[in-house]
Amino acid sequence: MQGYNCIIVLTPEGDKWLMCRRRKDPYKGLCNLVGGKIEKDEDHLHAAYRELWEETSITSEQIELVRLMTFDYPLDGCFVEVYSGQLNEMCEVSGDENDLLWVELTEDFFDMKKYAGEGNIGHMLEILKLHPERYNIKLQR
Repeated sequence: MQGYNCIIVLTPEGDKWLMCRRRKDPYKGLCNLVGGKIEKDEDHLHAAYRELWEETSITSEQIELVRLMTFDYPLDGCFVEVYSGQLNEMCEVSGDENDLLWVELTEDFFDMKKYAGEGNIGHMLEILKLHPERYNIKLQR
């Protein structure tokens, strides 16, 4: 089965996370988390840090990633590992593949007209909120 990853990057303040606006299909024009393909025989955590660096210029010194969950899609022959972390301090982000933007965590991430993933992004935020010992999340408007 082909592996993919997506990476949740929270601001140090915990009020926003990093997203990209997709330039191509799937999900062209929608906001999504950054991530990509896990190469054959590649360590999965290494793949997450590699994709994070390639798409955002964020390094492993700026964030500690942990695996939050995995989605299995046996009918599609793939799985998606979700990694998450909170930046040590705010940093400049840049990438060539998609437009990057910081999005307030008060958005409705279940809105499939704006966000990719058939509601999975909203579900990921709900799981993050279950772990206040790890993530300093602020959702007040």
